[in-house]
Amino acid sequence: MREFVYKALPSRVVFGTGKVTTVADEVEAIGSSRALVLCTPPQRAQAEMVAEMLGSRLAGIHDGAEMHVPIESARRARALAAELGADCAVAIGGGSTIGLGKAIALESSIPIIAIPTTYAGSEMTPIYGITENGLKRTGKDVRVLPRSVIYDPDLTMTLPLGMSLVSGMNAIAHAAEGLYAQDGNPVMSLMGQEGIRALAEGMPQLVEAPDDKEARASCLYGAWLCGTVLGNVGMSLHHKLCHTLGGTFNLPHAETHTIVLPHALAYNSPNAPEAMEQIANAIHASDGPGGLHRIATKLGMPTALRDLGMKEADLDRACEIALSKPYWNPRPVEAAPLRALLQRAWEGAEPRP
Repeated sequence: MREFVYKALPSRVVFGTGKVTTVADEVEAIGSSRALVLCTPPQRAQAEMVAEMLGSRLAGIHDGAEMHVPIESARRARALAAELGADCAVAIGGGSTIGLGKAIALESSIPIIAIPTTYAGSEMTPIYGITENGLKRTGKDVRVLPRSVIYDPDLTMTLPLGMSLVSGMNAIAHAAEGLYAQDGNPVMSLMGQEGIRALAEGMPQLVEAPDDKEARASCLYGAWLCGTVLGNVGMSLHHKLCHTLGGTFNLPHAETHTIVLPHALAYNSPNAPEAMEQIANAIHASDGPGGLHRIATKLGMPTALRDLGMKEADLDRACEIALSKPYWNPRPVEAAPLRALLQRAWEGAEPRP
């Protein structure tokens, strides 16, 4: 018999084509009236579209979101929100933008409405990450959980194919680790398997036809489920490694997750056989870690950390950081096998325990 504790997080999800037009209604629904729209510089046009829909409920636009949420960037955004008298933030974009919204909420308690345009999944979690002095600090706080999330497949239609794929693999990572989480439960396991299946089926369809709206919707649906898993259970070695590589060595977030995931899963496979079988079944493969590595290779995703600019000389330092304050993991995290994992990920080799 499996023992578990299940506690649902409060969330409101609006899913469907054209649902971005309901953003003003969502602002009103959470009791706010002045929204600061957040985005990255390349997504300014989408932010301006949302701003127009908000009308009199618009406080302003801030296009200063950055990868890994540097603390200086977070402080600038908080100051602007206070200056404009914003009583909520509307974050349109991927993990960087939604992460900036969370950083504002962490200090000011301003509620967030998230409009994801990638498959990052962070919109469904109370997890935040802020980078200071080259180290990424993460934590959980219900104040940063978006009060409302609008999923509109139309907004993902212009997401470049390469980013769509690595963003989808990033989402799969959330669900995959949730399958062997210390605080896992049957509800999250079912969501995780369904999310992995939807993404594993949708991503190859995108390669064939990037403008296939049904494939885009399938991936966004999978990302929602995978993000929900991330928000409800703890993460393990994979996420610790990616936080280390991203925060300290400034590697791109989704690409790093894509490369590391098969290797972290292979590391844990001897101690989490049921989870590996569930992943394998979801992606229709003989084994989970190898199957994900083959999907990444076949679809042209990055498979080697060296291709992201990671220096081999920095692997020892990455291993040292990952060993400090490790997350709970089903297999003990030890220096020699962890360093070997990083070496294989750097080289782009086949994953193995």
